[in-house]
Parts: sequence; C-alpha cells; structure tokens
Amino acid sequence: MDETGRLLRDAAGFLLQRDGGGAYRLVLLRVPVDHVEKRVRIKGWHIGDDIVEVEGVAAA
Repeated sequence: MDETGRLLRDAAGFLLQRDGGGAYRLVLLRVPVDHVEKRVRIKGWHIGDDIVEVEGVAAA
C-alpha cells in the first residue's frame, strides 16, 4: 500500500491520519522522529484492521 497523511504519535505508538479520512495504527521498525506532526507518505502492507506494517516513511 502507498498512503499519504499526517504522522502522529500517541502513548501507544504512531498513527497516520490519512488524507482521505480515517487513520491507521502503524507498526514501524524505525522511529521517524523527524517526520512527526508532518505530512508523510508511507509504504507498507495491511496486517490487521486499520493496522499497517510500514517499510518506509518519507516527506510528502
């Protein structure tokens, strides 16, 4: 999957607030601290309901 939105951090980890509405909980191997609270593009795959394992995060 390839999705854009705003990267948010909460007590449970990271979320992508999607440009198209809704949100995904993200499973990340690396912590993208430079991208928190910014618009990003993620690439990865669905592993559950609204859960995405991310292989890459970049500025959008």
